[in-house]
Amino acid sequence: MHFTSGEQFFPMDVEPYVDACSLWLYHPDDRDEQLIPEGAMTMDALIEPRAAEFGSLFYLRFIGELDLAESTKVLSDASRRKRRQELRFRAGIGRLARGGLLPRLGDALFSATLLIRGRVPGATAAAAELKAAELREADDRFVYHGRVVRHGGWVICQYWFFFAYNNWRSGYHGVNDHESDWEMIAVYLYEDEGSLIPEWFAYASHDFHGADLRRRFDDPTDLRLEGAHPVVFAGAGSHASYFQAGEYQAAVPLPVPRRIEGALAALDRFWRDTLGQGGEPGSGLRIPFVDFARGDGVSVGPGQTRAWSPNPIDEKTPWVNAYRGLWGLYAQDPIAGENAPAGPMYNRDGSVRSAWFDPLGFAELDKVPPPPEELSGLEKDREELAARREELERIIPERASALQQLGVELLSMQGSAHLGRQHTELAARVEEAATEVKGLRRELAENHALTEAVERQLEAFRQGRRIDPRSHIRKAALPTLLGTMRFGRAAQVWAALSLSALFAGLAVLIIVGTDHLLAWVLVLLLAIIVGESFLRGTFVRTVNRVAVLLALLGTAILVVHFWEWVLVGALLAFAAFLVVERVRELRA
Repeated sequence: MHFTSGEQFFPMDVEPYVDACSLWLYHPDDRDEQLIPEGAMTMDALIEPRAAEFGSLFYLRFIGELDLAESTKVLSDASRRKRRQELRFRAGIGRLARGGLLPRLGDALFSATLLIRGRVPGATAAAAELKAAELREADDRFVYHGRVVRHGGWVICQYWFFFAYNNWRSGYHGVNDHESDWEMIAVYLYEDEGSLIPEWFAYASHDFHGADLRRRFDDPTDLRLEGAHPVVFAGAGSHASYFQAGEYQAAVPLPVPRRIEGALAALDRFWRDTLGQGGEPGSGLRIPFVDFARGDGVSVGPGQTRAWSPNPIDEKTPWVNAYRGLWGLYAQDPIAGENAPAGPMYNRDGSVRSAWFDPLGFAELDKVPPPPEELSGLEKDREELAARREELERIIPERASALQQLGVELLSMQGSAHLGRQHTELAARVEEAATEVKGLRRELAENHALTEAVERQLEAFRQGRRIDPRSHIRKAALPTLLGTMRFGRAAQVWAALSLSALFAGLAVLIIVGTDHLLAWVLVLLLAIIVGESFLRGTFVRTVNRVAVLLALLGTAILVVHFWEWVLVGALLAFAAFLVVERVRELRA
């Protein structure tokens, strides 16, 4: 595992963390009760059975309440400590410069929500850095908590990594901060002639799910191996796992009502597809967070500067199965981003985590057999297809002959008025039989196609040829190509100040009380957008898009003010079109 330069938190054993915490209980009446103070906490105390009413929540607390003096001190001490570090973090191209005005507006709204919902103060992150550094001085091991299970012919090795703190927001301008962090990667192996062979690797990473999390051992694009060991690039502060080193643009959508979301999606499709203005789907709704997974910091693993210390766990490990609470502060964040996570076995609500009880479904491998079973499965499919084909080739002529006989009987009823009811009933039977025969013939045709596909796959399998290792991927996490972002210092400064300039300009217009306020607001917006395009080197594209918007706006104004004439013109144009079509039809 390669970390980013400047990373403050590393995988550790859970016991020293628990010993350094206090234990709390959140009550449904919005009351927090301290059960065990800091200094008295132990692993045995963590798993002690405790009764609690519905709606309650147990949680650990790594950092207690800080007054102003304590906050000032820890911020100063943490700043001094970072200056003394050899490996320091440098953001490079700022995240705000990577998006346009609309994403920055979304970022401002997101920041505003942090003022009204539960959040972890910045001083807490500084205090956590100092406290975690003290724990590491006492125990500098890099620990993973390893679990091995067998499911569906696979042997799954899960590597659970525990971090004392997630400082993505306060340390790297990311989405959230929260006490403690659990991350996981999984290796899927199969048994062949007494040996275990690695086949798939799955890395947990933010909002990616299922098959997009995994790569096959022979994937030449993403997966990097050092010897037989998969390489993980951990996000700075977020600790998300990536296959490639780089800087990842995190797609964090603004939470909006479903109807508004549907309307915005329709507008986005109209802008991209109908008007041909390009851009990624939904790009205007994303907040420009960056996950730095450069891999230029501390490296842990075989042959690296630091080695792993494994700590085996399973369902019988007491702290794994007995404690269902949070492993850090319950910040009462309504969207949960600032609340601490639960342990490897449980979700925040105490239910069992799907990655724990369904490790194959976690990476959508529940429908993929191990390679030795794939061959037998293909042979079984071929045999079943052949048996069904023989059956179809036997029954189709029989059913087709019976259908023809019914047709003859139906024709014989024509002209016999007294057989009207029988004719209707027989016609229904004929239609049903015809539908059945058509379905059987379609199934036979599909059987031939499936048999050919199975035969091709069997032949490829026997020759050692595999299907494309990336055929299962729907959306891959790809690092940003920094060479495509040639933003000067002026563009980055402008990105940081542009929204403040916009809001200040709006305030001046309101104070001045000018006539035609909306027109002046539009002029202000255009000035900011066009000015930014000079700094970002997108002037031509921006002018084109502004022209399209003004054309749409002008069209809308004309329709509103002259709707009667627009309607008359549309009716006359449609009338003329009909005349042309009918005359053409008469001449044909």
